[in-house]
Amino acid sequence: MNILELVGNTPVIELNRIFNATSGVSLFAKAEYCNPSGSVKDRAAKAMILRGIESGRLTKDKIILDSTSGNTGIAYAMFGAALGYQVRLFMPSNVSEERKKLIRAYGAKITETDPLEGSDGAYRIVMELAQKESELYFFPNQYDNFENSRAHYETTGLELYTQCKPTHFVAGTGTSGTFMGVSRRLKDFDSSIQVAFMQPDSPFHGLEGMKHMDSTIQPKIFDRSVADLHIAVKTEDAYATARRLALEEGLFVGISSGANVYAAMKWAQTLPAGSRVATILCDNGHRYFSQPLWRDI
Repeated sequence: MNILELVGNTPVIELNRIFNATSGVSLFAKAEYCNPSGSVKDRAAKAMILRGIESGRLTKDKIILDSTSGNTGIAYAMFGAALGYQVRLFMPSNVSEERKKLIRAYGAKITETDPLEGSDGAYRIVMELAQKESELYFFPNQYDNFENSRAHYETTGLELYTQCKPTHFVAGTGTSGTFMGVSRRLKDFDSSIQVAFMQPDSPFHGLEGMKHMDSTIQPKIFDRSVADLHIAVKTEDAYATARRLALEEGLFVGISSGANVYAAMKWAQTLPAGSRVATILCDNGHRYFSQPLWRDI
């Protein structure tokens, strides 16, 4: 078995302490931090790299290049090390130090970009570099690469439906790959399943990896029409929920996981008995110790 084969088949955990289920509504979370690099992004990174190799666009003389807010970059770096490819990543300088150290530990190179321009700024730089030096780089372009969402359609969505048969699903949107792929697969199984995308409540927020879709460059893989609704989450509520997950469920997860669970609980409170709400635990909390989320413990 190699590291590529360890991606996927993550467990689903019922959250029965943080959420009061007396209303007859159940809440489930898929533990994507159990993937080998520690996040949901392993699925998309694996799919994009393998498709690059199969198509002949990624050869041993090319460097894997992309912009990232952290987790996809960690996955690229891990797979690059395992498969023998160089990796170069552009990311905002305010990304957590733990994420940067993980990427460097795998041997990848990082160029830090203006934090005020966020993920959009890093993306613009990479787009220009990839066009100028196409012979040097393989640019997966996680925001516009449909292998991203297809990976979740073929794996995450199938697993989730088999594991807990949700009637409702909510997930945050960064690249939107997880939300798009899982939502489409669930609706193919049962068109009555309702899906919602979670996003920060404002353009300036502390939800690393998440996009406020109305004020950013929208990924080409994102299709708002798939969603039945969207749920806005404040940074403070995401932090508080991540802390509660550790204290009440024994789940040490990151900021976006807290935001997803908060959105799921908020939605669940409006639903009839018998509803089964599912969401995603995107990554673990270890890569956020230097962030405000855990700074005071």
